This record gives sequence, structure tokens and C-alpha cells, in this order.
Amino acid sequence: MLTLKVSGMTCGHCAQTVTKAVEALPTVERALVDLKAGEVAIKGSADESAIRQAIEDAGYEVQGRA
Repeated sequence: MLTLKVSGMTCGHCAQTVTKAVEALPTVERALVDLKAGEVAIKGSADESAIRQAIEDAGYEVQGRA
């Protein structure tokens, strides 16, 4: 499982937006957002750069791996 630090998530709507953006990728099985930790854990075989791009396209910044 890949876990990334994401900045800019401040509420449940933010978490839902990131979840939907990541889960829209074809090889992602599940995305679990931990709002308090500012992290998203991704289950699946999607390319990390594609995941980062999806999160950034949704308006958030990926800080790196957690």
C-alpha cells in the first residue's frame, strides 16, 4: 500500500474529493484518507506519478511519501 502526505485537506469534503480523484484511476482498488494525519493510503497498482497528478488536479499538494 502506498501512503502519501497531502496538504490542503481541511474538511470531510476535501477528503471525499481526494478519495474520488484517486479512486477514478483504473488500477486503484481503494483510497483511504486520514484527514487528521493529512495522508491518503492507496491500495492497488496505479503508477505513483498518476496518483500524484490526480491529487494535484483535484487542487491539493502532495508532500511526498508518508
